[in-house]
Amino acid sequence: MICYDDFAKLEITIGEIQTVEVVEGADKLLKLTVDLGAEAGTRHIISGIRGYFPDPQALVGKKCPFLTNLEHRTIRGFESEGMLLAAHNGDTFALLLPSVELSVGTRVR
Repeated sequence: MICYDDFAKLEITIGEIQTVEVVEGADKLLKLTVDLGAEAGTRHIISGIRGYFPDPQALVGKKCPFLTNLEHRTIRGFESEGMLLAAHNGDTFALLLPSVELSVGTRVR
């Protein structure tokens, strides 16, 4: 269990995926360029979701929640500046998509 104050430290922001690139030599990785709005800007996110998207370009234009205050990490030579929030259970995978249209930069609370 964590306390509410720890949870409140997470910055979760709606971002729009602008571009998707396959990370060569990695079976699971995609490099996403994500517009997170004026405050967070545009960032690169390395995500291990390649196996769930036969056509990774289908991700372009999707608006999803991203963890934006995670310490940056180098993965396969690329700096990842956040994390895509998604869910999976066994072979089932789902992006977490807003149920209504939201602007990029909208904070999840």
